[in-house]
Amino acid sequence: MSLPLGIESTTILNKYRNLPQNGSIIAEYIWIDGTESIRSKARTLNKKITSIKDLPEWNFDGSSTCQAPGDDSDVLLRPVAYYPDPFRLGDNIIVLAECYNNDGTPNKFNHRTAASKLFTKHASEEIWFGLEQEYTLLDPVDGAIYGWPKGGFPAPQGPYYCGVGAGKVYARDLIEAHYRACLYAGITISGINAEVMPSQWEFQVGPCTGIAMGDELWVARYLLHRIAEEFGIVVTLHPKPLKGDWNGAGCHTNVSTKGMRVKGGMKLIEEAIEKLGKRHLDHIKLYGTDNDQRLTGKHETASMTKFSSGVANRGCSIRIPRSVGLEGYGYFEDRRPASNIDPYLVTGIVTETICGPVDGVDMVEEFEKESK
Repeated sequence: MSLPLGIESTTILNKYRNLPQNGSIIAEYIWIDGTESIRSKARTLNKKITSIKDLPEWNFDGSSTCQAPGDDSDVLLRPVAYYPDPFRLGDNIIVLAECYNNDGTPNKFNHRTAASKLFTKHASEEIWFGLEQEYTLLDPVDGAIYGWPKGGFPAPQGPYYCGVGAGKVYARDLIEAHYRACLYAGITISGINAEVMPSQWEFQVGPCTGIAMGDELWVARYLLHRIAEEFGIVVTLHPKPLKGDWNGAGCHTNVSTKGMRVKGGMKLIEEAIEKLGKRHLDHIKLYGTDNDQRLTGKHETASMTKFSSGVANRGCSIRIPRSVGLEGYGYFEDRRPASNIDPYLVTGIVTETICGPVDGVDMVEEFEKESK
């Protein structure tokens, strides 16, 4: 019985992993394209990288990534962070880059620059985020949910959440590989678990301060897609990959400022929730494509159109954990963001709303420029 092509190729590649690179370093540059997907390409560098300043700027054909017209297609890549590469090992690295136009302005799909300004302005707040990234696995041949009976459905939801055992969980080997790769790369991955729908999983990243949250989530997503590629499985971040009585996929966003994390912080949490309620519709605009299919008031979600909050209530827009309610300080969870969010937009608008605006930065306008 032959193995899937991706697995066969990986086995062959292992023969070459330990070949010496003769002092050269491979840097895999990754960026966010015009469809909110990840692109990457590699280049050879002549020395070990010890600082972000050591990394050269680069460019790519933006007309092939929905980021630029064909008659002015070069888009610049400016490195902002780098991580150990769990695929090539050694001193090889993964480089996260921002996209800029030739005139020096951020590409309209680059929302990191605007979010950075908010975090810099409000650095004294020491705002922490923790993102819970849910995702679903698909069969690469027919797009069906991975591991499900062909032409049918598994038993109804119930035994799958944090499940153990055959028939309850699928592709645990892929999930374990991703977990280890994130740890190797220095991602602040704080846990994993099987989700409510079979072949749906979640990993959590954080707590991270400010812009690091978006950076680490994007790199963790890149690692997930790359590893799934080797296993011959497709990852989708669609918030409702299967209609009907099945849970959707979100990216619950846990938030706290320095003042919320000390005694008496509940007052600041309540003030933040009040501010979030007043801008509910603005936030929904930035909280993911097709999120209306998920935020129905069913399957542990709140209504798309009505803002709500409560202690230990997973049917609310904002959940205050039971422990926080008892202790009177800690954090809150925004349960509205969909699984396919751009984390820079979400962490940016949350900071803008609860900490205050910054001149020249409007996260809703930042998002809306994509369609112009």
